[in-house]
Amino acid sequence: MSQPEIPVLDHGFVRLVDHMGTDLTVVNAARVSFGKRKEAFDAKDAELVEYLAAHEHTAPFRHAYLTFHVKAPIFVFRQWMKHRVASDFNEISGRYVEFQEDAFYVPEHFRLQAKVNKQGSEGEIPEAARAEALEAYLEACRGSVAQYKRMIALGVCREQARCVLPLGLYSEVYWTASLQAVAHFLHLRLDGHAQWEIRQYAAAVRDLTRPLFPESLKALMAQEG
Repeated sequence: MSQPEIPVLDHGFVRLVDHMGTDLTVVNAARVSFGKRKEAFDAKDAELVEYLAAHEHTAPFRHAYLTFHVKAPIFVFRQWMKHRVASDFNEISGRYVEFQEDAFYVPEHFRLQAKVNKQGSEGEIPEAARAEALEAYLEACRGSVAQYKRMIALGVCREQARCVLPLGLYSEVYWTASLQAVAHFLHLRLDGHAQWEIRQYAAAVRDLTRPLFPESLKALMAQEG
């Protein structure tokens, strides 16, 4: 059976690898306190899910897990990997594999530095500067990868040669997280203050998670919001 996958950016993707549990898992984890268990999810269970989220009884949401295979630029992962609680990552290693020549992200547009938000961006750079900006970007990325390949050819070990590679280089990870951790990630990374690129990945994670845990994700996101 093929795994659900959503393309992101120019060469990236988010693929659902596996998951454990359903909305019923959440309510059964809560009801075990009373020695009770149900076999089917109904409207009363949806109310319980809303109650749990609204009153921050979050432990039941940590009994459901998801695993994603993600291909994204390194700078996206450096933001993503700040989400460590109930969350684990395994990343492709540049010590073991040689990176491809064209494995870096190329933005469709270059944004201006935001005037108010010092860490953010807004709009696009002037049209007159776009071609030169793209040329500079491609020259830097291609040059870095070319020098990386050159050092490999000279016999330099992969773990040292990789040091020259750009932050826009694509990497791959397996990410496993509890449902609560996924919802918290979505709350922060779908926000308009988050970098545009990681917002695209967060949207893909949301769209793959929602069909599996529709009531739980809705309740958690409402509380996070």
